[in-house]
Amino acid sequence: MESLERFQQSRRVIEDFTSRSLAAIPNDYARLFYISSLRDPLTGCYRHDGLETIYGPESVQLALSHCHEELFGRILEIPLEQQEWDLRISLAGLEGGIGGALERWEDRPDYVELLPEKLPNYLLDLFASNFRLLLGILSEQVFTWQTAA
Repeated sequence: MESLERFQQSRRVIEDFTSRSLAAIPNDYARLFYISSLRDPLTGCYRHDGLETIYGPESVQLALSHCHEELFGRILEIPLEQQEWDLRISLAGLEGGIGGALERWEDRPDYVELLPEKLPNYLLDLFASNFRLLLGILSEQVFTWQTAA
């Protein structure tokens, strides 16, 4: 019986999180940036004070981990052309814009923080390869814009 209650609780957290938090975010990469920011890089635990107050930390941890994995999988299914567009819009909204984000990722692979835990290596490798390709495309475009200006 406990597992059924845990499942129902997780479902409520997921529904609450997706309908209130994720629905307000314009695209999948921006959602990935957001959900990744909720995870403590040292412990791997997700934190969302509002949800934890209602549902408790354990339920939030399970639900946000699930949402992160699902969102990650959905991004891998999107054609690269659409991923490029989503990533461009998402980076443009960050502090420093596209150029600032590209500079931050140039020397170190911060995008590793975007990855959910406990996924098969081939999916992580696919994402990393796609993400590096997209960053390269955006970097080339930014360089072209800067030299044209």
